[in-house]
Amino acid sequence: MAAVAWGRCLPRVWFRRRAGPGCGRHYRAAFCAELKQPLAIEEVASRPVRPHEVRVDVHFCGVNFADILVCRGQYQEKPQLPFTPGMEFSGTVLETGTDVSTVKEGDRVIGVSGFNGMAEECIIDHKTLWQIPEGVPLREAATLPVSYVTAILALEHRACTQPGETVLVTAAAGATGLAVIDVATNVLQAKVIAAAGSDEKCRLAMRKGAQSIVNYSQGSLKEAVRKLVGSDGVNVVIDAVGGDVFLEALRSLTWEGRIVVVGFAGGTIASVPANLLLLKNVSAMGLYWGRYKEQNFPVFSRILSSALQYCQQGRIQPHIGAVFKLEEVRCS
Repeated sequence: MAAVAWGRCLPRVWFRRRAGPGCGRHYRAAFCAELKQPLAIEEVASRPVRPHEVRVDVHFCGVNFADILVCRGQYQEKPQLPFTPGMEFSGTVLETGTDVSTVKEGDRVIGVSGFNGMAEECIIDHKTLWQIPEGVPLREAATLPVSYVTAILALEHRACTQPGETVLVTAAAGATGLAVIDVATNVLQAKVIAAAGSDEKCRLAMRKGAQSIVNYSQGSLKEAVRKLVGSDGVNVVIDAVGGDVFLEALRSLTWEGRIVVVGFAGGTIASVPANLLLLKNVSAMGLYWGRYKEQNFPVFSRILSSALQYCQQGRIQPHIGAVFKLEEVRCS
């Protein structure tokens, strides 16, 4: 995703809550009441927490590409209107249910909320909250659940990236692309080729740690990669674009290479030519971030905990494109 007030320069935006008390009889939330229309900011009455729930005073909420898609009716999950967007947030615990022992009032936490985090207050199951370690700011913590968990899942869990291997990442200036560069370079000690659609985006990817860059709007991605690494190709591809970019990236893999599909930002879903998989013994696999939370929560939780640890250790440095107040967020 690239947005500054929904412009096309920076990879991520966040909203911050207004100053003032977090929990009262009412709080403000952003609502999508009609698809493809600006969000409305409305006052909402607080409800009691159930025994397994936690009330959080939200300080920061990520604005992801998925939030834009869901507000357009183009995401695979389609919540019933009206709904509040926002898949990830950080804040402080205001109140806990009677069965909750994992967090307490005043704890700093990040949460994975489905689509209801874009509000001054969020009530959430305690199982989908993680305590923020000392030294990690709330703003940086809010960047981790979607883009960094996606990056770590793709690189470590799916592609099994090894030190010294070469990783090609497409849509490299988006939130997930920058997280892939960060994790691959600074955690896994891999070499990164960052591919993006403009010189400005390529420069940003280079500043974030990519060793090489390719502007695929200026010619063949496959030929550009060949010039960088020779005929052998790259070991791992993390693709968020789809279409022809995916196909050229697939053809850039070396023997027993791995390509992980994490999205289709280009709007086209390509068909996989199975003969390419056979000839080079390569693996093509998908990664749907949200399904891990439902189907394999222990892996999801472990990787989010790893992201928090990497951030505390200074091994990763999340890039924040812009910060907005709640009333400035549109998502239409």
